[in-house]
Amino acid sequence: MPSALDARETADPLGQAMLDYLHGEMGALTYRDGAQTRDGHVADYYFQPRAEWGEETVAFLERIESRGGPILDAGCGAGQHALWLQDRGLAVTGIDVSPNAVEAARERGLEDARVMDMFETDFERDRFHVVYALGTQIGLAGSFAGLRDLLAEFARITDEDGVAVVHNYDPSGIDGADDLLGYRPDPRTGVAHRCFHLEYEYESDDGGDGSEDGGGREKDENARAREIGSTLHFLLFGPDRLADATIGTPWTVADVVSEDRTYVAILEKADD
Repeated sequence: MPSALDARETADPLGQAMLDYLHGEMGALTYRDGAQTRDGHVADYYFQPRAEWGEETVAFLERIESRGGPILDAGCGAGQHALWLQDRGLAVTGIDVSPNAVEAARERGLEDARVMDMFETDFERDRFHVVYALGTQIGLAGSFAGLRDLLAEFARITDEDGVAVVHNYDPSGIDGADDLLGYRPDPRTGVAHRCFHLEYEYESDDGGDGSEDGGGREKDENARAREIGSTLHFLLFGPDRLADATIGTPWTVADVVSEDRTYVAILEKADD
């Protein structure tokens, strides 16, 4: 019998929410840190019509498009941005640790979508020209040692003129936990943390007794199921800290675009 901890490790609340939304069966996705919660905004974050995208999003994608392919979308979710690039004739591969998110991306038309962890890919060396990771996902490295390992992996799978585009929160623009769910301070300048887990409640095909099954799902007698994910830990760091982390790697920070509390950094391979 799987333990509750094992069940949370295999649960896929965000991916299930994406797939259900695509199928017109949307439940309720929630970010939770103790008693603090907020809505998961599945439609706004992963299925927003292109006509409603902000100018910053379009400009960012156009910068990636201008670099040419092949392109890797690391943490592609339901494929929203990868599909935009694919529709412009670029070779795009999307990867995500969520099987349901990858299935949603495939059903939406992404031709090359794979279940894979960006921290340990199985791509051959020099496979891509551009790799990008939006959604503050580089924070999942958890530490600066983990970040350098991730940058090394991005360097391995990109060609000699490769580009990495990464996105994170800048702690200097965050006013504590009231400003960002799950925020945790750090004594180091330009560093903080974020911890939360995801819960997804949806209609179940059958009733239950309130117990948890082997997939991280709790069922009640009203035919509602709740899938609970494991706790996520993000390392938040500003652009200066990112630049420090690239020392000793093939990367250098070529440009930074600040966006309210977050920023996008363009990394290029330094000349030998």
